[in-house]
Amino acid sequence: MVRLSFPATTTKLGLFMSRVQTGLQTLIHDFPEKIRGARIGVVCHPASVDAELRHALDLLQAAGASIAAIFGPEHGARGEAQDMEDVADLTLDPRLKVPVHSLYGATAESLKPRPEQLAGLDALVIDLQDVGARYYTFVWTMALCMEAAGQAGVRVMVCDRPNPINGVTMEGNLIKPGFESFVGLYPVPNRHGLTPGEIARYVYQQQGVRCELEILPMRGWRRDMYFAETGLPWIYPSPNMPTVDTALVYPGMCLVEATQLSEGRGTCRPFEVAGAPGIDPEELAVELARHELPGCRFRPLYFRPKFQKHADTTCGGVQIHLTDRDSFDSYAVGVAFLQSVKRVAPEALIWRVKPYEFVADIPAIDLLAGDDGLRLALDGGRADLADLAAKWRQERAAFAEIRRECLLY
Repeated sequence: MVRLSFPATTTKLGLFMSRVQTGLQTLIHDFPEKIRGARIGVVCHPASVDAELRHALDLLQAAGASIAAIFGPEHGARGEAQDMEDVADLTLDPRLKVPVHSLYGATAESLKPRPEQLAGLDALVIDLQDVGARYYTFVWTMALCMEAAGQAGVRVMVCDRPNPINGVTMEGNLIKPGFESFVGLYPVPNRHGLTPGEIARYVYQQQGVRCELEILPMRGWRRDMYFAETGLPWIYPSPNMPTVDTALVYPGMCLVEATQLSEGRGTCRPFEVAGAPGIDPEELAVELARHELPGCRFRPLYFRPKFQKHADTTCGGVQIHLTDRDSFDSYAVGVAFLQSVKRVAPEALIWRVKPYEFVADIPAIDLLAGDDGLRLALDGGRADLADLAAKWRQERAAFAEIRRECLLY
């Protein structure tokens, strides 16, 4: 069963009356009786705050809930771990004195709550800020929590939050059978235009993951909103997602993770900056400009990452500067970047062969792209990717029909 608990229109929010109210605020201000006296687990991270920067754990406790367990997604409940860095359980949270369970450990089994971790809970409250790209693992943590909670007979309450890069635009293609992973458990586009609550509804309605699900929607959010328009504070939800501009380029430039090129981790502008040693920045920028991609410009630069790929080594590459976010297609830019590197410095485009997100037998680029079509096209030196792009448009059109059934706003 899935329930939607929409807030009353008269709720007072003090100084923040004109701003978007998140699902967390809906729960606390409009429906505190749903958690008062309940023994709950909370899936959260540092971005799980209200408009006044008060954390969900403090708000839920103040509302009368008994917090019995904390669950942390990738990067940990405290948000300090880097990407794909396994996080250990904490015996007790130092302040609340309750166990902290990691949902991103050393094995794929760690991604889902264990029955003993859910034992005795009345509800699992999930409050995670997503960034609108299917690779971002928080919504799949939510999906696995729904599955585990359904099996354990624990109700799930999803506190909805804005899609920071709007709830309209879709980019890329769908995952094909056999290419599912923790960077895409179900077939949604690379940029999906959904909120976490809508993803939960999609997982329940379209993928048959059954649990007692309740979604606490937002108030005041419109589908065409970008995060700055919500009036809410941006708390970076992971160490390499510092700004909303990062989130805008991420659905395409995350593809660089699947190569030996630097995606800018170890710099102050991850995903906006990318390149590698031996690349001529001017030549790369000229090649990218040839694609005439709208909404952005490419500035040639040298950079030196301080950690991760090519740490302390000078790289040549480009920085993406957004000029019109509404016409910008991040996935087209990511594909064009890989294709341009292939043309100007073919020896630099090397695919990642190490295991990626707990998968060892499928190349990382295929997991991110959703199938092997992009890799095969680039390896084959195809002059352009127009035929693939046409297929991607068809896939998104088909998904739009499914997506419509899951929209909350």
